[in-house]
Amino acid sequence: MHFRRVCVLLCLLFLAHHSFQETPSKKKSGKKEGGNTAAIEELKKQVEDIMQDVRLLKEQQALQRDGSALKYGECFPSDVCLKGTKIDGKCFLAVSVKKSYHVANEDCMAMGGTLSTPVTGDENDQLYEYVRRRMGPEVQVWLGINDMVSEGHWVDMSGSSVRYKNWETEITRQPDGGHTHNCAVLSTTANGKWFDESCKVEKAFVCEFNIV
Repeated sequence: MHFRRVCVLLCLLFLAHHSFQETPSKKKSGKKEGGNTAAIEELKKQVEDIMQDVRLLKEQQALQRDGSALKYGECFPSDVCLKGTKIDGKCFLAVSVKKSYHVANEDCMAMGGTLSTPVTGDENDQLYEYVRRRMGPEVQVWLGINDMVSEGHWVDMSGSSVRYKNWETEITRQPDGGHTHNCAVLSTTANGKWFDESCKVEKAFVCEFNIV
């Protein structure tokens, strides 16, 4: 309906402008000339208003399609890249409120994302820098990996085996928590290295969203 109105108004605008330009060059009264100009300006204004409505409608439809109509505080997934950061085709949003692994993951899912899971060294380094800037040099954030099903077999949120790993191995030989530590964190204190941790402990976290 909006597009149809735009087309009609554009046609009227064109006809009015064309008629105004091709009117015989005989002298016209100032009143009639002023009336034509006012009509054209009014049509232009109506077209601009409708185009603005169309743009807003498109944005609303996009939000509904990608499931980002769910709120988390004041943030929509559609503007995560503005509030957070963009890394290798993903958007990341830091959440400083500390929560257990499962609750943190549920919060990310409610926003349309998952707990952050770096898949390359470069992505891990950028995530570490982002967390350090946003939360400080002595912070640990949940990663979207665990070995709950099979001890030592770390999987991501989709259940796929984790290929890239960045465990701290020089000092503590991670992962070293056995059956009591089935989740993992990224530590800014250790320059982005990973440590296993009890899933019940409350940590800050970062949600990641794929960019469509």
